[in-house]
Amino acid sequence: MRAAGIIINHEALATDRIYTYGIPEKMNLKIGQKVRVPFGLGNRKLEGFVVALNDDVDLAYDTMKMKEIFSADPEVYFEEKDLSIMDEIRKSYMATYLDVIKLMIPRGILQGMKHKMSENLYTISTLAQKHLKSPYIEIYNEVDQHPGKFIKSDLVRKGFSLSSVNTLIRHGYMAVLSEKDYRYNVEEYENYEERTLNEEQRAAVETIDKKEGTYLLHGITGSGKTEVFMELIRRGLQRGEDAIVLLPEISLTPQMIERFKGRFGKEITIFHSRLSDGERYDEWHRVRAGKVKIAIGARSALFLPFKNLKMVIVDEEHETTYKSEMSPKYNAKEVARLMMEKNGGRVVLASATPSVESYYQAKAKKLTLVSLTRRATAGELPKMEVVDMREELLSGNRTIFSRALMKKMEEVLERKEQMILFLNRRGFSTFVSCRSCGYVFKCSSCDISMTYHKDNSLICHQCGARKYLPKTCPSCQSKYIKQFGTGTEKVEEAIRKMFPEAKVMRMDRDTTKHKAAYENMYQNFKNNDCDILIGTQMISKGLDFKDVTLVGILAADLSLNLPDFRSSEKTFQLITQVAGRAGRGDKKGEVVIQTYSPEHFAVECAKTHDYEGFYEREILMREALKNPPFTKIFHMVFTSEDEKLLREKVMEIGDRLRNYLKKYDTIILLGPSPCMISKIKNSYRWQMILKGDFSLDSQESIRLFVQNEMKSVYKAIKVSLDINPNSMM
Repeated sequence: MRAAGIIINHEALATDRIYTYGIPEKMNLKIGQKVRVPFGLGNRKLEGFVVALNDDVDLAYDTMKMKEIFSADPEVYFEEKDLSIMDEIRKSYMATYLDVIKLMIPRGILQGMKHKMSENLYTISTLAQKHLKSPYIEIYNEVDQHPGKFIKSDLVRKGFSLSSVNTLIRHGYMAVLSEKDYRYNVEEYENYEERTLNEEQRAAVETIDKKEGTYLLHGITGSGKTEVFMELIRRGLQRGEDAIVLLPEISLTPQMIERFKGRFGKEITIFHSRLSDGERYDEWHRVRAGKVKIAIGARSALFLPFKNLKMVIVDEEHETTYKSEMSPKYNAKEVARLMMEKNGGRVVLASATPSVESYYQAKAKKLTLVSLTRRATAGELPKMEVVDMREELLSGNRTIFSRALMKKMEEVLERKEQMILFLNRRGFSTFVSCRSCGYVFKCSSCDISMTYHKDNSLICHQCGARKYLPKTCPSCQSKYIKQFGTGTEKVEEAIRKMFPEAKVMRMDRDTTKHKAAYENMYQNFKNNDCDILIGTQMISKGLDFKDVTLVGILAADLSLNLPDFRSSEKTFQLITQVAGRAGRGDKKGEVVIQTYSPEHFAVECAKTHDYEGFYEREILMREALKNPPFTKIFHMVFTSEDEKLLREKVMEIGDRLRNYLKKYDTIILLGPSPCMISKIKNSYRWQMILKGDFSLDSQESIRLFVQNEMKSVYKAIKVSLDINPNSMM
């Protein structure tokens, strides 16, 4: 009897295995099809996916008792060649089979989504001009001039009678055809002319195009990395190859989309989290049908079903958003390398500030380093000035802005140029406290202070909880309540008071909630309808405006003081990336960095654009503390609403795990201890951190040990496992 291996579409960990089902005699199955099968004692009808086919499966039980597949959908969602990649992801990132399958298919498919259908109108009679009178002839002509572009309600909105439309259909002058209504963007953009590459850019293209492999393209801000990408893609298209350009969400700017669509035409898929499920569903099918050769998107675009994918470009490769926070907690850079090794293609990791791990690999010759050391335009790197805010305080300046920055802002506005002010903290004030008793307004569901916003609300930036600020302290009923700290809202208010004539715009998560908000702001700034742009990290990259001559970094210390071994790296990267927005045209750029730690090497190296100097200092610290890239970090987070049970169970598991790890002399255990944020959404959080040289076998062995220890409390306590996490907060 023919048999198939099926992954059941069920979240329970107990069902995370391949089930064997018989294939009915007349059913033709392929890897990647969705099927319906009987499951469990009650033979419930559940969906599953075919991951194995074998006519002579050596079954461990009687084939006469083997259940048969009920039915199968004809569409194939992944192919046999994808199985090895899926299995590697599952093992490397400790994921379930179903989690990995979800990467390969649009979210809507698991929810039963189908193609959207539209009842479109067409004209079918050649006698209409002779026989029809008003208002029928006007309706007929409207549809005749735009065949398939209208449904009945469109004509009603234009002022025509629905009764008249139905009369034309009933008498055979028009017909209704049910057609697929595709939900993707085929907007055309102004032609983006091919640029003449400079000597460095040409050398970079030739090096990368010469042979398959992984490359680190280290190019300073404004060095023309995008033009290198486009030339590599153009050459690949001539060979019939497909390409994916991955960008962090915050770099998926209208400007980048304009450039690629302007160069290669409208048949490019744009794939990111702001698309609806329906739009993602249609874009996925467009790629599957071979209608596009290029995808631009966030990390999920990596799994689009291209037939001949030979190049993956990872722009801003240092960004942490390439690491998924949801299971499977994959790193898109690592998966891209795995895919291109199997496909015989190229991976290009590009950044002005490469991650320490990537640069270490380049130094170790595990990937090829390609450098761009000068700007593509006539412009020079901006002049950097560091202001010690401690001295500003001593001199009596208690405002958000240093005297040097205020003077330069005045000069820029006088010259009718533009500026960007960067503060990586949204809201009005960081926290609110009672000056009488010291009470701090915290989220009732999370162990963090709430951020004050200008509409007199307090918002938790972890869970989104909101409440209005009371007039008296809940603890002592004092009226001495004060906001402390600064966010982008407060900066905006101060700027509007200082420069009432200036056109000011704020770009952060609060102002870009709506789908078109980001693009509208981008267009306003591009068209010089704004003088001062204030924003968080989303303005730090992907923006290229020729009239921006000043960048002010208001608090360079924010990321420097985080309890994170990458804090120095993040600070250097942020300063360098934001500073790179200045002087990208013919006008010279200036950057003012405000900090309370001007002597820190991350700030000093950023001031002189010295990546190599920063790397040499940072890598010595990493090696001394045995942090990545010299080890891997295995992070375990345990969560429960029962704080006492959680603490007792985690301490117990910690003791047993420490004994279990004695057979691995290269692995050390830190903890157990409460997480930095010890409660989120009413769940208490504890963690254990393992450092060492993990193989896939040791990683899997530890995972199984921990999950086995959790069996007795699996409903009360959840555990999340991650390799090399972005954050251990």
